Amino acid sequence: MLQLKRVYATAAEDDGYRILVDRIWPRGEAKEKAKIDLWLKEIGPSKELRQSFHHEEITFSQFKTAYLKELETGATAAAFQELQQIVSEQATVTLLFASKNQTENQAVILKEVLEK
Repeated sequence: MLQLKRVYATAAEDDGYRILVDRIWPRGEAKEKAKIDLWLKEIGPSKELRQSFHHEEITFSQFKTAYLKELETGATAAAFQELQQIVSEQATVTLLFASKNQTENQAVILKEVLEK
């Protein structure tokens, strides 16, 4: 099972293996409190792409298209392969993200791609 959760939400038993999929550490979140099994920072969108989306220079659709391209190259592609491997091995994986927008972020895109 694959699920999404904000990193600021309380960890639960049914979260399974918890993976932070943000490139930067969430503000104000203590590493001990977050209860993260893996911080896969290389899978997060590039700084340029993240900033373009946050500053509303591009739409979510444009962000998604660009992010999917990033998942195909370099360290981001390697991190995506690692994530695919973990998802195939673990009964439950929770993708953690910091964004306040819970419907338009990279974790939503990753979940969608992994479930195909």
